Amino acid sequence: MRTARKGSVEMPAFVRQLVKETEKRVSSFFKGGRGGAAEGEQPGEGEKEEVIPSPYLDRPVLDKLTEEGCARWGLTYALGSMQGWRANMEDFHNCVPQLGGELADWSFFAVFDGHAGSTVAQFCSQHLLGHILATGEIGAEDDPEKVKGAIIEGFLQTDKHLHSVARREGWERGGTTVVATLISPYYIYFANCGDSRAMLCRSGQVCFSTEDHKPYSPLEKERIESAGGSVSLQRINGSLAVSRALGDFSYKGAENRTPSQQMVSPEPEVCVVERSPADEFLVLACDGVWDTISNEELCAFIHNRLQVCTDLRDVCTQVIDLCLYKGSLDNISIILLCFPGAPQLSAEALHQEAELEDLLESKVAVQTMYLPNSNY
Repeated sequence: MRTARKGSVEMPAFVRQLVKETEKRVSSFFKGGRGGAAEGEQPGEGEKEEVIPSPYLDRPVLDKLTEEGCARWGLTYALGSMQGWRANMEDFHNCVPQLGGELADWSFFAVFDGHAGSTVAQFCSQHLLGHILATGEIGAEDDPEKVKGAIIEGFLQTDKHLHSVARREGWERGGTTVVATLISPYYIYFANCGDSRAMLCRSGQVCFSTEDHKPYSPLEKERIESAGGSVSLQRINGSLAVSRALGDFSYKGAENRTPSQQMVSPEPEVCVVERSPADEFLVLACDGVWDTISNEELCAFIHNRLQVCTDLRDVCTQVIDLCLYKGSLDNISIILLCFPGAPQLSAEALHQEAELEDLLESKVAVQTMYLPNSNY
């Protein structure tokens, strides 16, 4: 079963106030910084000032897309995504709680964080799972080595197929990072390509998280330089901020090198974790989340929210609001997967939540009285 909804979700009063004040401050920061001549420079006589469109809006788009569902083996999940301060929404996702057939007890989820447009992210969200399953290496026997190989091959075939479509359709640029999980009755498979991230929480603690693929990481930098590129400003050739992605074909033209040896590699890093009754929840999210909050902070936050909130969609939207308040300027997307061992509603936690809400509301009300009446 899957349901979806779009729109605002009720949030605690103190969070509404914080988001409102943050919106005002960041909006004022961007006003006036719309490109043109560099600071201190003036256009020459007869020259027209070049106006570079800002990648950011004057005000964030706060509407949230949410989705929820479950699998017959006890998994529940929710998705939350928001455009935020970005001029365009470039995130996509794929949620398949039950694969069907002999894989009816398997689940697949993925977040696609596009850059330089949304076309590549949308394409990959529609085709990646099909290419993974088309390898024929995933079956009821659940052989970890075969499954890992199938996932890697699925990514490579998706990129190959994408390249042929891009040449035919005339796509000149654009790419997407991907973080995905394939859950079997015995294992959790993690696949990461780029700087989106997956995190597994077990017994209230971070049990596992994927590693971000950044150009300045030693092994990534070595590959980039071997393929004829450089790393400056922590970016490939001073431009691209991730070292693995699907698409980005202008970085994949080095001769006599395999796809995985190019400046930008489409090969995911695949890890396997054996399932445990102590598994609580798993998070897949784009860097719009991880740039503002650590693994441990998010694990603790969600663990707490699950004790006072029954709707996983609300938990996702609260994470989004938290990231917005903490300064995220990116699109924000998160998928929350809860296992049967996830925290349940707690009477004590609900009581503490009510007391904290009353305390914070009173403090916010007092401080608001003394805020200067200005636009910052």
